[in-house]
Amino acid sequence: MKPQVPIPHKTSAHKEKPEVYVLRDWKEYLGESALIIFSVLLALVLTEYFNTLHEKRDTKELLNNIKQELVNNRKAEQDLYAYQKQILKNIDSALNSKAFQQKIISNDEFNLNYIAPEGVVNRDLNTVAWDVAKSHNITTKISFGLIAKLTDIYNNQARIDKVEEKVATILLSRESRRPENTHATLVLMRDNYKGWAFDRAPSLIAKYEKAIEMIDEEK
Repeated sequence: MKPQVPIPHKTSAHKEKPEVYVLRDWKEYLGESALIIFSVLLALVLTEYFNTLHEKRDTKELLNNIKQELVNNRKAEQDLYAYQKQILKNIDSALNSKAFQQKIISNDEFNLNYIAPEGVVNRDLNTVAWDVAKSHNITTKISFGLIAKLTDIYNNQARIDKVEEKVATILLSRESRRPENTHATLVLMRDNYKGWAFDRAPSLIAKYEKAIEMIDEEK
């Protein structure tokens, strides 16, 4: 019987494969760098382009809202002007009639309905669209001429809106309830209507027209 020869065990170790390095010249590196730079620049240009489109769309929407507000305010101001014209006629009639004055003030009460049957004012002039637009920096996105026109319009609206406060101050005072002060109260009412609202109306209505035209040109 032949002696058994031990069989050598296989090891799990394996020879490491040599790493292969590919040498590239400077042209390849330059090409890759140029591609990276181009990709970054393209991304920036596209981002700026879409941001500009978005900004233009938002600006157009804000201008459309302002335009509609001006259209509505123009109609309201025309109604206010006609209403205040009638109020001033009623005041003039009362100033020329003692009997009329006695109707207006009776039992320590000022009966406003004889002068202004729908209240001191019968329409409101809105500012919502303009306020929203300003909060979105609209003044940096439209022409200086349009900014000046809109600012002037809304400033005049604010003055016209004061007529309600001014007239109410007169009517709520004790002196206005005294019969002997009726004539003076009516004169003060007339002066406030004319000074704050009525005399401004024709000019403001014309400014509405011009601003609406300017917005159409701006969009």
